[in-house]
Amino acid sequence: MSIEEIKASQLDAEQFIAEKVREIADAVGDGVAINALSGGVDSSVVTMLGHRALGERLLSYFVDNGLMRAGEPEQTVAMFAEVGVHVELVAARDQFFAAIDGVTDPEEKREAITRTFYHDVFGGLVRESGARYLLQGTILTDIDETVAGIKRQHNVFEQLGIDPQEAFGYRILEPLVQLRKAGVRKIGQALGLPTKIWDRMPFPGPGLATRIIGVVTPERVDLVRKATAILESELAEIEAFQYMAILHEDRVTGSREGRREFGQQIEVRCWDSVDARTARPTRLPWELLEKLSARMVGELPGVVSVTYNIATKPPSTMEVV
Repeated sequence: MSIEEIKASQLDAEQFIAEKVREIADAVGDGVAINALSGGVDSSVVTMLGHRALGERLLSYFVDNGLMRAGEPEQTVAMFAEVGVHVELVAARDQFFAAIDGVTDPEEKREAITRTFYHDVFGGLVRESGARYLLQGTILTDIDETVAGIKRQHNVFEQLGIDPQEAFGYRILEPLVQLRKAGVRKIGQALGLPTKIWDRMPFPGPGLATRIIGVVTPERVDLVRKATAILESELAEIEAFQYMAILHEDRVTGSREGRREFGQQIEVRCWDSVDARTARPTRLPWELLEKLSARMVGELPGVVSVTYNIATKPPSTMEVV
């Protein structure tokens, strides 16, 4: 089934909102729907559309999978409390780490995270709530990359021949599938979301697991989390589409205090893009790259190498896994 794209330049935000609110209300009827809020632009916009359509009959959850940035679960819940939306925090760290224990293949890793989220964690929430519908923020770029085989996005099912009703026990509503990121931001602004929400930098559904090459352990996630905090602090004033810190698998030879040290390598990526389909590395000042490197090797235990990606998308992708 082909999806007709609505470009951001042609998007009538108020008309789109009215149509999607009506579609959600008609689909759910007098029942209950459920949604997972990650704090990203797409899930935030879907949450607001759902609450406008259903009010308290949309149950919103933030699933803490242990793979998020520092303080992100609590910050997201607090942000939505400010706009009058109650979000329940669900602790599921142990389930996700158990699911990806020892997994190194990128697609197997994404599949394990996807199944744990949709079947195990969210399946349980659906059964407890009696909800028959999951509202989620799949956008057109997610579908394009998955169908093309570039990488499996965690939120794409029907386009791969997977029936969510059979696989997970509930239907999935995707009101944003005709839009790309620029259009979703336009809808978020029209919905009255604060700029700090609708203009947030993209962050992947599987979290920091997509920024670790090889096995994902709590210790390796913690290292990437700290590297990400340094990166976001130093690049806060940079106008880029997205940036990230990536932990490589192989140890590299370094030298510290006159002694050889086999340490970790962090790769920094920073992208200029409009819709994530194509991207170019941001031309960061050399002095800024030097500062990033100095902080990472100085503050992150065991890190001896910091590199900067200069390949375009394509052939590269924004995330590494």
